[in-house]
Amino acid sequence: MNTQWRAAYSVAAFAVAILAGTAPAQAQDPNAARALAATCFTCHGTEGRSVGDVPPSIAGREKAVLLQLLKDFRDGKRPATIMHQQAKGYTDAQFEFIAGYFANVKPAPARAGY
Repeated sequence: MNTQWRAAYSVAAFAVAILAGTAPAQAQDPNAARALAATCFTCHGTEGRSVGDVPPSIAGREKAVLLQLLKDFRDGKRPATIMHQQAKGYTDAQFEFIAGYFANVKPAPARAGY
């Protein structure tokens, strides 16, 4: 094996080792789930509470429902404009953290007069 291939293999092996170790690290870090979920804030609002429910608020929804939605977007089973592209970037373990995070966020109170 030449030096260039050996270096590439070493980098790839290191990346796999790092990624394999992220789930236990996320389980130990209470902020890890929020850090993953923060990528959703841009569209779904701070803490998953969207303004006007477009796109829908996801704060306080059942974990199992959110988890299935994420997997369906990723697997192309649910039509989307952008969610199918976003969901492809996550593992099942990361989906568990994200769905669990939003399930534990209190939804925004209903507004009077709206």
